[in-house]
Amino acid sequence: MIVCPNCNHPNPDGAVQCEACYTPLPATTNCPSCGATVQADAAFCGQCGYNLHSAGVPHVHPAVATTVTPDIPVEVPALVTPDPLLELLQPDALGMGKSTNSHPPESSLPPTEMAVPPEPVPQIPVAESSPPEPVSTVVAQPVVFGQSSIPTPPPVEPAPASQAEAKEPAAPAPTATAARTQLQQVTARLIHVQSDRLIELPQNFSVIHIGKPNDRIPPDIDVSGFPNSEIVSRIHADIRVEGDAHYVEDVGSSNGTYINNLPLLPGNRHRLRPGDRISLGKGDLMTFLFQLA
Repeated sequence: MIVCPNCNHPNPDGAVQCEACYTPLPATTNCPSCGATVQADAAFCGQCGYNLHSAGVPHVHPAVATTVTPDIPVEVPALVTPDPLLELLQPDALGMGKSTNSHPPESSLPPTEMAVPPEPVPQIPVAESSPPEPVSTVVAQPVVFGQSSIPTPPPVEPAPASQAEAKEPAAPAPTATAARTQLQQVTARLIHVQSDRLIELPQNFSVIHIGKPNDRIPPDIDVSGFPNSEIVSRIHADIRVEGDAHYVEDVGSSNGTYINNLPLLPGNRHRLRPGDRISLGKGDLMTFLFQLA
């Protein structure tokens, strides 16, 4: 496949013009390693990754200069005298554990702030009075219903569904049958411009031959009965069906094939779209319109 540099359309090998936008395709060559087809200006093979520009050029490693460690004496700084404040951080640095006096010695450090305890809430004096009377408790007695009690209503049963609702079946889920039917009804056809004659393309054909009766490849669409059929070759063009796409290509006719008044080079193919004009031969004497119905 040759990918078009203009529209990225994949074209068959050996094509010289894009079948979608008619852009000239780049030249191709073969990979010397695996033989795959690659573009002439490609740097690497897309199949095996071979470097197409190597050409045996030796790779020269640049010389690396050796580094020399300079002989510089390392100076060790002098020891620093300990800070007297660090001695105070040692445990029992002030000798408080050895002092037998109840009052601790005064420290030269500034006093630290102490948390002030909260003031006690003053209590309101309660006048002496008689003790409160005990609250009488009422014991709940079980209630026994006699004959005059209200009876409990029976549970309500759901109303039975009507016969019409019971007999009516549930609607089936929609399927893709309608979509398939629409796709099956889409058919391709050709309309002869000069005689306004309609030609239905054969169904279930992957290749449809257009031409006139011959001993090699009998045509699927015989144009020998149309006016000006003498300009059409016996084996003139083919329409190939790939999925829902239709492609037309010239198979070596004498007078050529034209798509929308532009020549279709042999070996190239054009994807047909509704409304395209297919002219068999020069002069627009045998013309068909491609349509989908």
